[in-house]
Amino acid sequence: MPDRPAPMDAERFAALADRHGSRLQRWPEAERAAALAFASTSEGEAILAAAARLDTMLDRYAVPPPTADLHARVVAAGTASLAPRRRVRRWWLGLGLAGAGLAGALAGTLAITLLDTPGRTEHLGLGATVTAFGDAGPDTEISEEGS
Repeated sequence: MPDRPAPMDAERFAALADRHGSRLQRWPEAERAAALAFASTSEGEAILAAAARLDTMLDRYAVPPPTADLHARVVAAGTASLAPRRRVRRWWLGLGLAGAGLAGALAGTLAITLLDTPGRTEHLGLGATVTAFGDAGPDTEISEEGS
């Protein structure tokens, strides 16, 4: 036996008409069969007629375009509020980049300190001039050529 839709009462029909308008095609499919049956009653016709009047008024309503003055005021207000935000954002960006650079420098210093200990290079026969970047050269003075 196919499911029959529950009969529609005036209160439910009016609520659906307020929500979806007078065209039953816009109504939820689950409600349409019962709504079609109720729409043929005099009470249903009156509710749909009131909804149709509202639909017509809403369809005719048009928002006027903004005036040039309103446009200029909105743009000016938006620009004025963005300037301090941009300044603060740049300050934080600079601080973040400086912090990242400082963190990198500290990490590099720590790595060189921990990885290049004097005990590690002495057993290899390397002198104190060897660093993580290579041999710093012999412990001799730098002199200019030709003097």
